Amino acid sequence: MMILPCISLNPESRERLVSIVLRSAIAVAFIYPPIAAFMNPDAWLGFIPLFIRDAVPDDVLFLHLFGISELLIAAWILFARRIFIPSVVASVYLLGILALNWQYADLLFRDISILGASVALALRSR
Repeated sequence: MMILPCISLNPESRERLVSIVLRSAIAVAFIYPPIAAFMNPDAWLGFIPLFIRDAVPDDVLFLHLFGISELLIAAWILFARRIFIPSVVASVYLLGILALNWQYADLLFRDISILGASVALALRSR
């Protein structure tokens, strides 16, 4: 009985499996927030920086539009044949989220790991 069956995979199959795992992990990180924000927008409005909230006429609409962009990134990462550009876009999003919400580091520290995964995916695909 093999504990880690992927060890017996040929290098090409293992590489494909690594890609699927990385893509799925990053996509989940981009799928969850818009769904949760749709269910309870008030819990997510605090993550919109004040300068953006002051600039947009409707905070909830902005939150949902941003959520749509996150869902598009998730789909792009999951289904694109060439993954470099969506991985870079995801990395930029995550950098922005971290930079603009550093006061929530206790909640967002996991985003650093997701950022690392998206950068790794971009580097691997280049």
